[in-house]
Amino acid sequence: MIAVRITLDVLPEKQLELMQTLFSLINPVGKEPGCKSYKVCRDIKDKNGFCLFEEWENREDLEQHIKTLRFKVLLGTRTLLRKPPEIKIYTVSRTQGMEAVMAMRT
Repeated sequence: MIAVRITLDVLPEKQLELMQTLFSLINPVGKEPGCKSYKVCRDIKDKNGFCLFEEWENREDLEQHIKTLRFKVLLGTRTLLRKPPEIKIYTVSRTQGMEAVMAMRT
């Protein structure tokens, strides 16, 4: 699995425009081949902070997504930001759930 975190620091006067753009991407990106999850979050301490969390089946699916017009739209939000977006791509070789948490607590 490939996980992506994109952190966005929006200009205060551009919050609505950024939110509209991000929300317009949720459903279409979520339907792309290999997309397991696509979520938009807002920082509870900084109303100008947003984060996208994406999960992809594999690197090839992520690469296809990055080549889409939708991703170009996301990159186009740079004019709404105080600084360039921070993009982190993680390759996950193993995931665990609640059973791991419970094992650690005992």
